[in-house]
Amino acid sequence: MADSTLVFIVLGLTLAAFVWGRFRYDLVALSALLGSVMLGLVPGEEAFMGFGHPAVITVAAVLVLSRAFEHSGVVDVIAEQVLKVGERLFLQLAALTGTVVVLSGFMNNVGALALLLPVAMRLAREHDTSPSLLLMPLAFGSLLGGLTTLIGTPPNIIIASYRSSVTGEAFGMFSFSPVGVAVAMAGLAFILLIGWRLVPQRAGKASTEAMFDTAHYLVELRVSDASKANGLTLHELQQELEETIPVLAVVRDEKRRAGHTFFGVLREGDILLMEAGPEEMKLLEDKVGLSLGKEAEDEEKEDEEKEGEVREGEEKEAEPPTSVDTEGLQLLEAVVRTDSMMVNHTVTQLRLHNQFGLHLVAVARDGGRLKQRLHDIRFRPGDVLLLQGGESELAESLATLGCLPLAKRNFNLGQPRRLLVSLGIFAAAILAILLGVLPAAVALSSAALVSLLVGVLPLREGYQAIDGPVIVLLGAMIPVGQALETSGGAALIAETMLTWGSEWPAIVTLVGLFVLSMVLSNIVNNAAAALLMAPIAASLARGFDASLDPFLMAVAVSASCAFLTPIGHQSNTLVMGPGGFSFSDYWKLGLPLSLVVLVVAIPMILLVWPL
Repeated sequence: MADSTLVFIVLGLTLAAFVWGRFRYDLVALSALLGSVMLGLVPGEEAFMGFGHPAVITVAAVLVLSRAFEHSGVVDVIAEQVLKVGERLFLQLAALTGTVVVLSGFMNNVGALALLLPVAMRLAREHDTSPSLLLMPLAFGSLLGGLTTLIGTPPNIIIASYRSSVTGEAFGMFSFSPVGVAVAMAGLAFILLIGWRLVPQRAGKASTEAMFDTAHYLVELRVSDASKANGLTLHELQQELEETIPVLAVVRDEKRRAGHTFFGVLREGDILLMEAGPEEMKLLEDKVGLSLGKEAEDEEKEDEEKEGEVREGEEKEAEPPTSVDTEGLQLLEAVVRTDSMMVNHTVTQLRLHNQFGLHLVAVARDGGRLKQRLHDIRFRPGDVLLLQGGESELAESLATLGCLPLAKRNFNLGQPRRLLVSLGIFAAAILAILLGVLPAAVALSSAALVSLLVGVLPLREGYQAIDGPVIVLLGAMIPVGQALETSGGAALIAETMLTWGSEWPAIVTLVGLFVLSMVLSNIVNNAAAALLMAPIAASLARGFDASLDPFLMAVAVSASCAFLTPIGHQSNTLVMGPGGFSFSDYWKLGLPLSLVVLVVAIPMILLVWPL
């Protein structure tokens, strides 16, 4: 069997696995690499050379510098100003989306979105705005902003490195700017003037109460002398129940202690504040003898008397009391990232309480609270979690788990020296790239190292900032992408496109390449799309005897414009849960925005990089 045929089989299986989503994309990419080695498509001694590729090193360095910006308070200064825009929706959209476009040009676009997502949620809550109207434009703005510079998005870094391998000279820091800025500004204008009206409104999901309806599930249950719970610890109580029912607080002698900090044994008279619906309440009473506190029982009886008798033969549904004091319970919302260790795991497997000191109170998906039992839920990217934990442990635990907090940000404005040092280090790196003193990978890695050495960013956070799955994806797919070229597979695809477009001008084939790359980026990771399409672009340029640059630029722009699905880019996935979006919501704004990008990008590419 020809090598090109084997490459197509490997890539076909890889793309199918990406779309299926059963296994994380880094595992799929590593499987593709090892499979290619075993089939003889990639030499064994070159199998892991991709991990030392300049594109991989550059992406890792940008991730560290992005975290340094966050830690130094650079972005907090900007976010503080965004919160002052007032209640007009147009101004909120302009401030949020415009800010994320600018930030995404100079830091990782997922990082820029993650920093502004809590700001958007806070604006939505303070001004009673549907968060969906802010979050989808924010996510798409982060993708548009990445188009503007070399370091804005991994596809730009990959394309620049590929050009260097073919011509000996890479694209510069701002080589992408003429086309990228024009496309970003056109996309931003479309979103602000027309596009936001196409976003489905998910009314009433901005607040914790609306999303989780928590008050209707919090109940006070009393431990009696005859209760089986009497003498048990909370951990033993959960084992007895064989169920995850969060105990938010224990009230003893009129003093309340948060459930995650209570390690003693329960005794008669204790009141447990629990997250329990009618089914859970029956389970608690049957298995461990917990029942409604006396005051709650009296309230329930009064309500029943007011409502009158239930019609004969009709069973009355139990409704827990809703007037429970939740002040001081330190409930926090967080969204599960695509690279989170929680994905496809349950709360029992993760041992959230024992390992991380967190209580899972509720889970929301697609904008609504999940009604199934907590221990049965397998987490997905974009899920919004309602968690309880100690204030000091929350930040570290969420970072380890790979969750993004949606709570109100505490702005870090009191360290101007660190802020200026962070900006100075980054500016020096950019200057070194512009002057040709150092290659981008070396300059940005040096900036990341200096940031760690001078204390702008703690070493542990520097390592946490590096997105392992993305690094593995890039390192594994680079040799596979090279195999597509060396096997003749890329040339075969290009010949087919040239044959179909032989009677048309080269610009038509360029448009076809653009659309193909854009569709692919909505199915697989944008970095993988760029790696696979770059060799095809080079083969097309040779076939037309045209300049390589416009074809590579077409791939760079289109691979970063995954507006049609929530799985095409991490930014889209991150807003899915908080915004209450379904899979089909994205194309309603994404399709016309993709057309705007196409209409603006092709003429600009041909103007700046003629055939």
